[in-house]
Amino acid sequence: MSASVATGGVRPRRRNYRARAWLIEALCILLGFVLVVWSVLPIYNMIMVALQRHGDVFTSSTYPVNPTMNAFWVVVTESFWYLEHFWHQYWNSLYMGAMTVFFTLLIASLTSFAVGRMRIRHGWIVTNAALLTYVIPATFLSIPFYVIMTDYGMVNNIWAVIASLVTFATPYAIFIFLNYGASIPMELDEAARIDGASPLQVYWRIYLPLMAPAMVAVGTYALLLSWNEFLYQYLLLSSDSSMTVAVALAQFLNSDESPWNLMMATAIIYSLLPVAVYYMFRSKMSAGLTMGGVKG
Repeated sequence: MSASVATGGVRPRRRNYRARAWLIEALCILLGFVLVVWSVLPIYNMIMVALQRHGDVFTSSTYPVNPTMNAFWVVVTESFWYLEHFWHQYWNSLYMGAMTVFFTLLIASLTSFAVGRMRIRHGWIVTNAALLTYVIPATFLSIPFYVIMTDYGMVNNIWAVIASLVTFATPYAIFIFLNYGASIPMELDEAARIDGASPLQVYWRIYLPLMAPAMVAVGTYALLLSWNEFLYQYLLLSSDSSMTVAVALAQFLNSDESPWNLMMATAIIYSLLPVAVYYMFRSKMSAGLTMGGVKG
């Protein structure tokens, strides 16, 4: 009798547990679906507007009635007066991103090597002082930075933007490199020094190759930061020959009737490179960032 009662009590509990598990799984799927739609909907709207003609942009249709690639052709051939310098401005964006990545990796790797591997005295002061740059939002520093660049005669110079981006990307890079470098055995450095290697050789032949995943992660982060940054580029770059695509896109809003299809086509073409870079290196990015987080 007691066994049957116990068995009868266990089965309802199992049913309740399964029902609860199914309900939680259904809610998670529903939430995931909502998040996916919320994330994909703006991208879909960009593509839809880019495939429409100028007069059909504000139609109520949820899909392009007469899709055309004319907007992309106009951007590629620079056939609109806002796009007369598109490829030159694209090169400016590419150059700015490459220089930001190079100097961020160079400064951060040298700093983390000196602090973490060579164990310089009071190295923690350097790293903590660098992280203090994140205490003040970057928008609050834009005007002081503009005044400094004006005093040095670097306004309307792409190197002024590169300097600002490297300033904001380097502290994060140092933090990641220090945590990731802690996972590299110090015995490798000691063995190299016993064999007569100089600190620079240890840095170049041992430290950098082993830091490759973290460098890919930080380099991708620096590239995306420079590619998507707008405020400092807008403040410091004004001429058509010096500005980047991010600033040039804002010019579309200056006219009374903005060509939204051309603007969206330009934005899509501009976003292809960072998307390709991200998906090309995303596995190494996750390895570099997670290793740094775990070993920290």
